[in-house]
Amino acid sequence: MKIRTLLLAASLLIPALGAAQAGEIEKPNVTLGVGGKPLLYYLPLTLAERLGYFKDEGLNVEINDFGGGSKSLQALIGGSVDGVTGAYEHTIRMQQKKQDVRAVIDLGRYPGIVVGVRTAEADKIKSVADLKGAKIGVTAPGSSTYILVQYLMQKAGLNPDEASFIGVGGGASAVAAMQNGEIDAISHLDPVISKLEDMGELKILVDTRTTEGTEQVFGGMNPAAVLYFKESFIKDNPNTVQALTNAFYRTLKWLEKATPEEVAATVPEAYWLGDKNLYIKAFNATRQAYSTDGNIDEASMKIALNLLTTTDPKFDAASIDLSKTFDGSFLAKAKGQ
Repeated sequence: MKIRTLLLAASLLIPALGAAQAGEIEKPNVTLGVGGKPLLYYLPLTLAERLGYFKDEGLNVEINDFGGGSKSLQALIGGSVDGVTGAYEHTIRMQQKKQDVRAVIDLGRYPGIVVGVRTAEADKIKSVADLKGAKIGVTAPGSSTYILVQYLMQKAGLNPDEASFIGVGGGASAVAAMQNGEIDAISHLDPVISKLEDMGELKILVDTRTTEGTEQVFGGMNPAAVLYFKESFIKDNPNTVQALTNAFYRTLKWLEKATPEEVAATVPEAYWLGDKNLYIKAFNATRQAYSTDGNIDEASMKIALNLLTTTDPKFDAASIDLSKTFDGSFLAKAKGQ
């Protein structure tokens, strides 16, 4: 009995020892920003929180949900959050603005964004090329949902100024905007997309939740959600950044093996949008999008850069050093634990 008790006690100490061995955490109370936490795009953040992996690393993480990725980025630049789970492309955009922002782990290898039209408009809007004059719902102007639909419109020969973009948020408000006819089309994520499909309110035009769909749009992989910080925070708080990276990498490995039912049981019931089975369906539709190793390769970085140069002709690609958008050293240590 004594031996069994000692073994149990030792096993409980393992997570804490892992954090301690990484060095003293400079900032155990950390604030992370996110732009629509209930969305499956940000699922690894919710899982890391609910599974207790942040606490295992000695962290007390406060999560501020700003409803859109561009708003959480603004919070980082303004200093009201320490880090952000947001789109990788923001690290490139900030470098153009002389702000050194770097990702430390990739959470999503595909955008997972779907562009579709309200069923009542499907006879008139049969492709992205027909979006001229449409009211298009996005999570928030400047967010990844906004940038993607702009990219698609330009590829289809349209000027994005020929449509109206409306911020509809990240959950039930987006569903309501479509259902009430406030928007004609939407660029959004699951579970919102699956909910609209189930209601018969949506016809899909473009789907980047899968390998095939992402390659059709970009010609390769396009990194999506990452964990990013100002370079100054990384320099001043390396052990804190390491602890966060450890927690997220552990989450990705859990997610790789988890059943849809386990995922649904772990997230808050409010994320189901009133239907657990529908949430499971949405997760299955999006599952391919999650990273399994946390890495971002150079080819994927270049695809993300091309997305920005296509949507913003003034964007100076030659001034961008992609190697400064992703610091893989923390991920390498997380894998070596």
